Amino acid sequence: MTKIIGLTGGIGSGKTTIANHFRSLGLAVYIADDEARNLMQSAEIITAIKETFGNSIFENGILNRASLAEIVFGKPDKLELLNAIVHPAVKKHFKQWLLEHEKFPLVVYEAAILFENGNYKNFDWIITISAPLESRIERVMKRDGVTREQVMKRINSQWTDEQRVSKSDFVIENINSEIAKKETEEILKILKIKQNQS
Repeated sequence: MTKIIGLTGGIGSGKTTIANHFRSLGLAVYIADDEARNLMQSAEIITAIKETFGNSIFENGILNRASLAEIVFGKPDKLELLNAIVHPAVKKHFKQWLLEHEKFPLVVYEAAILFENGNYKNFDWIITISAPLESRIERVMKRDGVTREQVMKRINSQWTDEQRVSKSDFVIENINSEIAKKETEEILKILKIKQNQS
């Protein structure tokens, strides 16, 4: 039976780099944020977002993600409303994806908010990627072209590294990406042994 590795970490910690490394090592990887982005283009979800947040965040019928982010980050009640629309759709989509990848003994599910929504309970092991706060802020500002204040809003809407680490089976400190990749390979060796023992 397929075992699921939950891969998480705060924004800018380098989760996607590690997820892609897992992929290069032969594992099937599900990137929840990418899939959520795709699902948010479906008619059903667009309708629900319009009903909840109004038409002003749409330009020519296309969702302006930056406007939506401005509304939800830093406002837990609004973020909860958005998550209530998107998370069930992602959960359903992942179930289907798992069926299509059942030949893989190990798969990776990568998501920023694995603990916040209680989803971590559905995985066999959890790996947290951590990185120094300043490195994370710089990465996100450079990647998304946003301000420090905007990054901090997102960081403050997520669990802290300490909270994540306390509930994780493994932690990868992503300061140097080559060292982090080597750690990933070591963890995978351990998990393959555990998989074979189960």
